[in-house]
Amino acid sequence: MAKPKGKKSSKKKARSGIPVSLASIAGATFSFALVIGAVMVGTSNYMAFLSIEGFMIVVGGTLAVAFMSYQATDVIEALKGLGLMFKRATVTHENLHADLINIISWARIMKEKGMRGLENEVDDNRIHDPFILYGLEMVVSNYNPDEVRAMMETAADAYYERDTTPASVLMAMASHAPAFGMVGTLIGMVIMLGNFSGDMSNVGEGLAISLLATLYGVTSARILYMPAATKIMQKQDNLRFRNHLITEGMAMLVANKSPRYIQDHLNSFLKPGLRSMVVPYDPPAAAPPAGQNGSGQPQPGAPAGAAAAPAPSAPPPLTAKK
Repeated sequence: MAKPKGKKSSKKKARSGIPVSLASIAGATFSFALVIGAVMVGTSNYMAFLSIEGFMIVVGGTLAVAFMSYQATDVIEALKGLGLMFKRATVTHENLHADLINIISWARIMKEKGMRGLENEVDDNRIHDPFILYGLEMVVSNYNPDEVRAMMETAADAYYERDTTPASVLMAMASHAPAFGMVGTLIGMVIMLGNFSGDMSNVGEGLAISLLATLYGVTSARILYMPAATKIMQKQDNLRFRNHLITEGMAMLVANKSPRYIQDHLNSFLKPGLRSMVVPYDPPAAAPPAGQNGSGQPQPGAPAGAAAAPAPSAPPPLTAKK
């Protein structure tokens, strides 16, 4: 019976190691397939949907406005975000579970070895996450819990504001692309009407070419820019939640809370299926009766009358009255 369970866990581990998001790839493929399929079903003249002029106006104009509105580094990071849309999320259920276990293990180290033991963990260079490393440095720096929580929340907010800037750039590009598509359409219509000499046979072809710019603008905004911005915001929201979880754990380490308390407090942030039970629950032992120890023997120095309290006598049996 254990063999199928091992296969299931190995398959889950293999899926977690995939560096790309299969859902994002499937969604993008399906979206482009819908557009291309509609073209192939509607006409056999595929070249009618190609317009170099419209593509240049939409892409060039969108990038120009983006560089005018934001710093060049932010625009470059936003363009990289188009590729990162297909990358697997960095914060997963497995990561949250591992972070919780690490914090509980650090609490045990502090209980057994004190602050010096935790300092050795920081000095061993086994921690590569910058936010966790920053939190442990705050813990060993003799700050109180409120100070550690305040500094780590400030760092988490700074991370969030900085790393969500590419999403703002992409959302701006998504709003500009359809506008430049309309500009390309208007330019095409002006050129078409300027060359109009009364022959209505060329009006349909010229109008179709001018509308391609609008098609490019709407398609790029809805299939590329907006999904990429949404994916960046989702990843950063998850990372912010994870950093908040770590912040609470570090503050409780400074407060010298027990591993069991830290486990229960951090589990309150997670879904029931993700909660960890590393530290078992030991119910408190029942208190012995007054004047006795745990073995039922009289306590030394206890009064003689309290050494063994007499058991309550049973009530006399009831007799029926005649």
